[in-house]
Amino acid sequence: MFCVGLDLGQRRDYTAIAIVERRYKDDEQRTLHNLALRRIERVPLGTSYPQVVERVRAIVQHPVLRGKCSLTVDATGVGNPVVDMLGAARLGCEINAVTITGAERGQQNSNSGLGSGGITRWSVPKRDLIAGLEVLLERGELRIARRLKDVGSLIKELMDMRSSTSATGKIRIGAEAHGEHDDLVIALALACWRAKRPVNGPVPGLRLWY
Repeated sequence: MFCVGLDLGQRRDYTAIAIVERRYKDDEQRTLHNLALRRIERVPLGTSYPQVVERVRAIVQHPVLRGKCSLTVDATGVGNPVVDMLGAARLGCEINAVTITGAERGQQNSNSGLGSGGITRWSVPKRDLIAGLEVLLERGELRIARRLKDVGSLIKELMDMRSSTSATGKIRIGAEAHGEHDDLVIALALACWRAKRPVNGPVPGLRLWY
């Protein structure tokens, strides 16, 4: 199974896409071995949301991913209308719409049908997304190939991630508060968040995508 993470940018922010593969220890695919980042990319600034939807369609309908992937989208802010566009595009994959919050605990808000083409809506604290990614990296459970396009930018973003507290006591986690981007990190964190959750239904055969 492949998990695609999509962080939607705005006028001054990049849209980022990450593809993570779940790799298993045995042929029966019952025990998760690790996760492997197969693709990380920034969509050029100024790309319209309909064009982003078409880019996502091309990815999830690639012969290696078709019928074997899920899509997790940052639905915070401008994300919800784009999620609706993705749902209407009939991508043929599960769609998770995640509203990133500063709350203490995440929750499932609603769903419009699990499985192919279904949209499930969640609220997930940003610190949970980032902490989950940090744990995977610390334990060596997420493999990142150095030769991937944009991997240098991803590593820089990971190094730039900070936690800060405002005068009102609000905690902010990210690199954007320090004048840097964190779009690649968020896309990767979304993909990993889904990859660590249970798979709906049988897990299809996996192939490496280089």
